[in-house]
Amino acid sequence: MESIAQYKRDETWAPNEKKLARIAFDKAFERQCTAITQETRRMLEATTAPSEIFRVQEYLTEQRRIVDGLYDYRYSRLLGVFGRLLSDGWLREGDLHGLQPEKIAKIKREASFFAEGNL
Repeated sequence: MESIAQYKRDETWAPNEKKLARIAFDKAFERQCTAITQETRRMLEATTAPSEIFRVQEYLTEQRRIVDGLYDYRYSRLLGVFGRLLSDGWLREGDLHGLQPEKIAKIKREASFFAEGNL
């Protein structure tokens, strides 16, 4: 089996794939930010004591850490990022339409890897 490091190194991106990848990346980011916004609103609505507002801050800080660690648009890392996003449900298989079939297969393998809990 080829190593993840090997195919990350060898991957090339055609100009149209770069555009499609950017669109998919942005869709996933928007989906995740929308979910964070909805959860934040829910938390704020459920707040009964003034001090509970800081739970919202803690939640947002943690979400920011997760998002900052996940969304890396370097082409050398993008297949792994897409695999994680697909596994987490922020990216959908249809968002990858137009990428080379080999790239989609690698992204799916990455998603399976993450789904199995291999982090």
